[in-house]
Amino acid sequence: MHFLDPGDPNSPGVLLLHGLGADGTSWALQLDALISAGLRPIAPDLPGFGQSAYDGRGWSLQRMAALLAELVTGLDAAPVHLVGLSMGGVVAQQFALDYPQHVRSLTLVSTFSVLRPKNLSQWLYFIQRFLVVHTLGLEQQAKLVARRVFPSPEHAELRRMAEKQIASADPRAYRAAMRCLGLFDSRKRLSEIRIPALVVTGADDSTVPPERQNLLAQSIPNALQVVIPNAGHAAAIDQAEIFNRHLLEFIGQSP
Repeated sequence: MHFLDPGDPNSPGVLLLHGLGADGTSWALQLDALISAGLRPIAPDLPGFGQSAYDGRGWSLQRMAALLAELVTGLDAAPVHLVGLSMGGVVAQQFALDYPQHVRSLTLVSTFSVLRPKNLSQWLYFIQRFLVVHTLGLEQQAKLVARRVFPSPEHAELRRMAEKQIASADPRAYRAAMRCLGLFDSRKRLSEIRIPALVVTGADDSTVPPERQNLLAQSIPNALQVVIPNAGHAAAIDQAEIFNRHLLEFIGQSP
């Protein structure tokens, strides 16, 4: 598994998990801030994304969690502060539930415990994504998703970068990950999470409805939630400075 690990190996580890189609470089705006705060950011490319190859033997959330457990123990970084955005937030939940001994805090960004669109428009968007990825391929999927995540004219460069990342993913891993996300439902197990938890929501997220994120925050015992104004689904990117401030404050208060 390819990963970025630019910090001091003796500092507390922060495991950063990317969204569907992205890779570890999507956390570029967090790396320096975390290092400056005396932390060790570790940003892997999950199998089939970025520079991590997919072996075709099955892509599941349980397998991703197991691979990440091997990674952080192999790097002598556990327990880590765990941060996941969108798909990464789902993987983070699985990791925290399967390997609680390896996690000291949990930050869930733009993600969900169960994905149930709240209106026809959102249903149509997810149906469209499913059909496009299975018929027209990842290049068209990349354009569809990038326009949704970065709709503003001033985000043209971010949109281009997102398109390139998504289009370079392994189609088998991408489709399998989509199925895993569609079937995921952690609602009955969230009460098992007993570590400090933070839910970060972009006020303008049009991919994962804020109502779904509110439910996640309400279901984890003593979880905190922050809503970032003028932030979309990629809150860690389009409002990086505010996001970093909340993340560092939360990690600083966690044991």
